[in-house]
Amino acid sequence: MKHSITSVICIAAVVFASQVAVAGEDPKVAAEVMAITRAQWAADMQGKSMSEQTANLADDYTEFNPGFPVRIDGKAMNASIYEAQNRSGDKTLLGEMVNPKVQVYGDVAILTYNYVGVTQAKDGKTDNSLAKSTRVYAKIGGQWKLVHANFAPVESPQN
Repeated sequence: MKHSITSVICIAAVVFASQVAVAGEDPKVAAEVMAITRAQWAADMQGKSMSEQTANLADDYTEFNPGFPVRIDGKAMNASIYEAQNRSGDKTLLGEMVNPKVQVYGDVAILTYNYVGVTQAKDGKTDNSLAKSTRVYAKIGGQWKLVHANFAPVESPQN
C-alpha cells in the first residue's frame, strides 16, 4: 500500500510538471486589454490627470523603455517619470497599435503590437514614434491591471 501511494504521488507530479501552458484565444479579453491600452493613450492625449493616465497600472508595475538603461520599478516611479516628460511641452497627436496579438493564460494576458504614433514638439515640429511593444496584464481584484511593459524603439525609415 505504501508503494502504491508513493507511485500515485510520483505519477501525479510527473503529469503536473509535464503540462505545458498553452495560450488561449479569448476575443473578449483581447478587446478588454486593447481598450485599456487605448484608454491610457487617450487620457494622455486629452491631458487628463496622471492618476487617470495610470489608473490601470498595478502598484508593482515594471517597465523597460528606451529612455532609461534600467528597469523602472513601481507605479509611483513610472507616474513621476511620465509627469516629468509631459512638462517638456511635447504632445502625442496619434497613437495606434498595428498587428496586435493577445495571448491569454488564465488570469494573465500578454498584448504585443507595433506602436505607430505622431508626436508634436513644443515648437510645432512633428515626429513619428515607432516601437515594438509588449504589455503584460494580470487580473487583480477582478480588473485587468498592467503589471509589466517593454517598449523597444524602431528607427523611422529615412526618405
